[in-house]
Amino acid sequence: MGRETGTERTGESAPASRWGAFGSLAFTVIWAASTMSNIGIAMFDTATGWYMANISRDPMVVALIQTATSLPLFLFTIPAGTLTDLVDARRLLLGVNVAILAVSAGFAAAVSLGFVTPKLLLGATFLLGVGGALAAPAWVSIAPLLVPARDLDAAVAANTAGYNISRAVGPAVGGLVIAWVGVSAPFWINAISDVAIVAALVWWRPPRRIASSLPAERFLSAIRTGVRHARHNHHLHATLMRTLAFFPFASAYWALLPLIARAQPAQGAAFYGLLLAAMGVGAIAGSAALSRLKAWLGPDALVAWSSVGTAVALAMFALARDPFSAMAAGAIAGVTWTLIISTLYVSAQLSLPNWVRGRGLAIFLTAIFGATTFASALWGQIAALRGVDLALYLAAAGVLLAIPMSWGSRLQSGQGADLAPSLHWRSPRVAFDVGWSQGPALVTIRYRIDPLHRDQFLSAMREIGQERRRDGAYAWGVFEELTTEGRYTETFLIESWLELMHLYERVTNADRRFEDDVRKLLLETPVVTHLIAPRRARRSFKPAA
Repeated sequence: MGRETGTERTGESAPASRWGAFGSLAFTVIWAASTMSNIGIAMFDTATGWYMANISRDPMVVALIQTATSLPLFLFTIPAGTLTDLVDARRLLLGVNVAILAVSAGFAAAVSLGFVTPKLLLGATFLLGVGGALAAPAWVSIAPLLVPARDLDAAVAANTAGYNISRAVGPAVGGLVIAWVGVSAPFWINAISDVAIVAALVWWRPPRRIASSLPAERFLSAIRTGVRHARHNHHLHATLMRTLAFFPFASAYWALLPLIARAQPAQGAAFYGLLLAAMGVGAIAGSAALSRLKAWLGPDALVAWSSVGTAVALAMFALARDPFSAMAAGAIAGVTWTLIISTLYVSAQLSLPNWVRGRGLAIFLTAIFGATTFASALWGQIAALRGVDLALYLAAAGVLLAIPMSWGSRLQSGQGADLAPSLHWRSPRVAFDVGWSQGPALVTIRYRIDPLHRDQFLSAMREIGQERRRDGAYAWGVFEELTTEGRYTETFLIESWLELMHLYERVTNADRRFEDDVRKLLLETPVVTHLIAPRRARRSFKPAA
């Protein structure tokens, strides 16, 4: 059975549309439906935060709304990224969004009937968070299927703008709807918006995909391979370090925002919605200024200065005693949040080859969601014990301290690397049938070099070792012969014969450069040997005679 790895596009040779990404009908329909859905989600989030603040005055319980939203994203995003790499993204999105529609409609009915308790509210938020987690990597992956390659940047920009529009419009409308119609109305509007995205996915037919000669990766093995790749991808590792340095502290104002709104003289659902809308307007301004600021400052300095701005916003939230000050803090928070998350997202994208993009981005998202999940509960506990203002001041101090501590992790270091597969490894010849799941497989490569080039050779081999681990090997080593100078043997183990065949397809042009560096030092052609663990005979348990 073949694995779907590519896409046959139509219209690549057609003249560019003056409408950019919106020249594609499929993109326009999906964009409109997803923006409507995001507005519904923003209204749902506004209503849940405000509803919880009214049925429970415990800051810890209110902060748990943010935890219930983020925890599923932390738990399920990596499996979802793996599914995105293995199965049809449209079918995955359609199934998940049908389930989201059912939960949204059921919860809206419960609110209308007055059955909602804090536990039920947290449970529904958690289930919808699971749906969001399962869909998030797939939404990221379908943009290349909706537009020609020349319009991909415009499509990403349009998606960002649509999301920020929803953040600006949804909370404000949600707050007004709660004040004018009632608290159940935003939940019903959210359910109706889910109908739009399901209808759009039913209508859309993605381009035909090209099958590979290899079977798809096994699910659990694919998860392990994705995690192993992230561990040994130093470009992605730097992005993850900067992510974990920022989001645990920045999450404080998201977790405590309902309580910040309630502390203002103009407290009420409408003001809470306006406060979220101010953050959305700031996010739109941040998106508009992103390209110019990044070109001027560079990604590292942009994240550092935006972190300073986030600390200022946290302190302003703590000091705010009037609606204007609180909304100004919200606008600054929206600008800096968007600048940082967009820069980190691009840095993660640039570090990942196509075969592991869904899993790599899922790990990046999991780092954000995990930091937000656990930190939100912590800030809620601090606020309950010592007050909201102290929690915000501590978060501001943490953001500032994290800047010098994470400065050594440079962003977008993978920019310019050629991550296209080189496909220079030939399939090994075998003398007997080997099952795809048979393993582990052991590969040995014998080298002979001039002893004078030992240090140069070992330096290049260390890079090759990182390459092998990134591409799926779980053990790697290079050994020097004791009887003859200049002879070395490289070994690496991989889970199965199928994984080994995938590994050979994953070597990028950037990786091949290190292999070429080694070949320049060789005195003779390297000898490659493939070994496979024999199948274990099944034990038969016969009764004693």
